Amino acid sequence: MQNRTVNQDQTEMKRKKKKIQQMRYSICNFVFTTFNHYLVVFIPYNMSFFEYKDTIEEGDLVLAYVTRALIKPIFVKKGEIFNTRYGHFEHDKMIGLKYGEQMPGAKGYGFIHLLYPTPELWTLSLPHRTQIVYTPDSSYIIQRLNVAPGSRIIEAGTGSASFTHSFARTVTSSGKVFTYEFHEPRYLEAKKELEEHNLTNTTITHRDVCHGGFNIENETINGDVVFLDLPSPWDAIPHLESVISTTKRVGICCFSPCIEQVDRTVKKLEELGWTNIEMVEVSSRRWGVRKEMVRTVEDAVMRIRDIQGVRKTGIEIMKRGSSEEPPAKIQKTGKGYKTPKKSSKVKEGDENYEWLNVTKSESEIKSHTSYLTFAYKVPKKEETE
Repeated sequence: MQNRTVNQDQTEMKRKKKKIQQMRYSICNFVFTTFNHYLVVFIPYNMSFFEYKDTIEEGDLVLAYVTRALIKPIFVKKGEIFNTRYGHFEHDKMIGLKYGEQMPGAKGYGFIHLLYPTPELWTLSLPHRTQIVYTPDSSYIIQRLNVAPGSRIIEAGTGSASFTHSFARTVTSSGKVFTYEFHEPRYLEAKKELEEHNLTNTTITHRDVCHGGFNIENETINGDVVFLDLPSPWDAIPHLESVISTTKRVGICCFSPCIEQVDRTVKKLEELGWTNIEMVEVSSRRWGVRKEMVRTVEDAVMRIRDIQGVRKTGIEIMKRGSSEEPPAKIQKTGKGYKTPKKSSKVKEGDENYEWLNVTKSESEIKSHTSYLTFAYKVPKKEETE
C-alpha cells in the first residue's frame, strides 16, 4: 500500500513538472492557455519599432534567430531560460549584450543571434492568428500607394497585425494608422501587441466595417491610403466616402485570394468613381549565394585518371575471382579534383583555394498569397478649391 502511494506521488510530481515546462514554453509566445482560458502576461516594455537601441535590457523584445526558418520572439526576463534543440540560453546573460550579437548556449554548444525587432523580422516570427501579408507584398503595396511619413492609413482586417507594424513604422509619429478587426479574440491579441510594441500612432477598433463602417466617435480620420484585407471588400468600399480625404488623391489596395473576389471588387470600385484600377500579383523567389571552388583543366584530368584507375582495379579483381587475395588498395594521386569534403575540413572561402561566387534560386515560387487590386480616387475640383 505504501509503495502504491509513493508511485502515485511520483506520477503527480512528474505531471506537475511537465505542466510547468509547458507553461514556461507558452510564456515565450506571449500567452499561455490553461483550461481554454487566456492568461495574458504583462511585462514592462521600454522600446519601440520607431527607434533603434544598441544594448539589451530587461523587458526588451528580442528576436532569437535560431535558423532561417525559425525566429522566436522572446521578452527578456531575469531567471527565464530560452530552450531550443540547439541549446539553452539564459535571459540573464542576454542583458547587457548588443543587438545583433551571437550568443553561445549555456553548456558551450549551439548559438543564436539576438536581433532587434523590425516589421520585416516580426512578420517572420509573430504568432499567427490568420494568414498574413508577407514582405514581398507589403513592401510593394507601401511603394505603390506612396505611403510616407505623415500618411493617414485606413486598414480593415488587422488579423495578426503583421502589416499594421509596417504601416506604423512607415508613417512615423507624424502619421496615423486606423486599423479594424471584427473578431474579438484577434482584436484583443492585436491590441495587446500594439501596446507592448509602443505603436502609439495606431488606433485599433473592434468592428465589422462591412456593416458598421469606419467612423470613430470624436476622431477625424481623413485617410489618404486604404488597405482592405476582407472576404468581401465590395461591401466595405461604400463606407469609405465619409472617412477619406477630400483634398488629396486617395489610394486603395484590396488583398483578395480569389479572382472572383477581384471581379466583384473591380465592379464596385468602378461604380463608385475610383479610377486607374489595376490588379497585380507579386511573385518573389529567394536566391541563395555561396562560394564554389574553382576547378582547372589539370584538376579535372587528374580526377578522371583517379576514377579510371579505381575502375581498372575493380575490373581486375572481378576477373581474378573471389578465391584469390585482393591486391593492395590503389593509391590515389591526391592531386586531382579539389573539392571541400566534410572530412577535409576546407572552410568555404579559404584563401588557400580559388573560389567563385555562385547563386541558386528556389525551385518553386512560394510567395503568392493573394491578388492585389489597386485604384485611386481624385478629389473633385470644387472640393479642392
